[in-house]
Amino acid sequence: MENNLCTEDRIAISRLKQGDLSALDVLVKRYQVQAVHAAYAIVYDRALAEDIVQTAFVKVAERINQFDEERPFASWFFRIIVNDSIKVARKQKNILSLDIKPDEPTAQLAEWLIDPNIRPEPMLEQKEMRQNILKAIQSLSPEQRAVVVMRYFLELSEADIVIKMDRPLSTIKWWLREARNRLRGLIGSSQMEEDS
Repeated sequence: MENNLCTEDRIAISRLKQGDLSALDVLVKRYQVQAVHAAYAIVYDRALAEDIVQTAFVKVAERINQFDEERPFASWFFRIIVNDSIKVARKQKNILSLDIKPDEPTAQLAEWLIDPNIRPEPMLEQKEMRQNILKAIQSLSPEQRAVVVMRYFLELSEADIVIKMDRPLSTIKWWLREARNRLRGLIGSSQMEEDS
């Protein structure tokens, strides 16, 4: 069976398994930014997202011997991020009503999550668009936020999401469909307002 680890990850994991905690630095540099964006999209709180990611790296160091090197490290690591983010989001009980009015296309979601920096070209429009995307995501349940992040940000297949979330395919499809419908509805109402 072909090993799915990249060379850099493989070396860092091998060193970690031998007790060299400095090897964690390699993994932090490689995955931290993406992990914070993924956690933020679920908990909608930058400080909490950073705490979740920091705790996840500690878990990696503690549980590295449980990691199966025949699998990709990123999948294992992001499962920790997503699961911990869902737990925190549930505890927050800070989910907005579905009657709220934010928006932007799902296709733009991944782009904004990966690069949240505002571009200089129509800066105000882009800032508003980003805020609307984040508000729209926040209006989803933690589970819906998680599947949106996994599907469109981490680009996992529905089958992979089933495994990561430990839920039936029908539930995952329902969460994704409801999330897309919700986001689509918000997009439609926002565009109608802009056109009037």
